[in-house]
Amino acid sequence: MRFLLLAGALLLSPALLAAGQQRYISDNVFIYIHNGPGTQYRILGSIEAGQPVEFLGETQDDYSKVIDHKGREGWVANDMLSNQPSLRERMPQLETELASVKEQLANLEANQSDAGSRIENLQTQLKQAEDALAKANLERDSAMAKVNDIQDNARYRMWQEGGLIAAIGALIGIILVYLPRPQRRKKNRWM
Repeated sequence: MRFLLLAGALLLSPALLAAGQQRYISDNVFIYIHNGPGTQYRILGSIEAGQPVEFLGETQDDYSKVIDHKGREGWVANDMLSNQPSLRERMPQLETELASVKEQLANLEANQSDAGSRIENLQTQLKQAEDALAKANLERDSAMAKVNDIQDNARYRMWQEGGLIAAIGALIGIILVYLPRPQRRKKNRWM
């Protein structure tokens, strides 16, 4: 009866009821190192997954002779050996590289946003410079028109003054022609 209650409690436990939840296999798996090439030989100890071992070049059946990180010489299954570093060793390096790449990406994004704001700033400055240039061109055209008017008025006044002087001179010349001339004194008069 107790067995049935215990089995029922285990089946109804919240951890088992949560079917479909994602789980992961632990990285802390290990293999046994044997005294000889097979499982029938005595177990010398265990080697954690990803630990580096030194291959001694000797193989028998499906086993290879190695020296583990603790200096124990023994045999492990060939299918458990790889000439590539394990994920346990590569993972910190990959995480460091990933952090570096993320930092570079963040810097590039920051530079891009800075460049975008600089472009907007430069476009604003360009628009202001174009407006100032247009205003300066209008002022220049207005000033040139005023200068031309002043020059035209000065020429007109010179012609006017010249014509007035010529008219006064002609009038004086006409008046002088019609003025009575002083008569010459005759020499026979004594005074």
